[in-house]
Amino acid sequence: MSPLLPTKIHYHKQSKELEIGFNNDETYRLSAEFLRIHSPSAEVRGHGQQIPKLQYGKKNVGILNVEAAGNYALKISFDDGHDTGLYTWDYLSNIGKNQQELWEIYLQRLDAAGQSRENSIIQTHQI
Repeated sequence: MSPLLPTKIHYHKQSKELEIGFNNDETYRLSAEFLRIHSPSAEVRGHGQQIPKLQYGKKNVGILNVEAAGNYALKISFDDGHDTGLYTWDYLSNIGKNQQELWEIYLQRLDAAGQSRENSIIQTHQI
């Protein structure tokens, strides 16, 4: 079996979706919000924690840049300043396959925490 490799990577700016196709004929459209809340970074995934840190207020997040990280992953820079964590081909395929289930779990976690996908009313400004 050949290794999983991308055949297409395209960010649709208007819909804020990353389209990724693989050499096994899988193709997924993953929203910037979905990718941001499922970032594989230590900031989101934690350091050895089973449950990732809940991300909220990311409904309108966009992607500023997508670049290859070697031959095995993407580095995605988001417009909220988050740019750590490498999205490997296997990771992207996995979250693509399980997108609906992961989204439902995320919405349940948001609800249980009393949080929202919307941005906070209070904005922070750097001086």
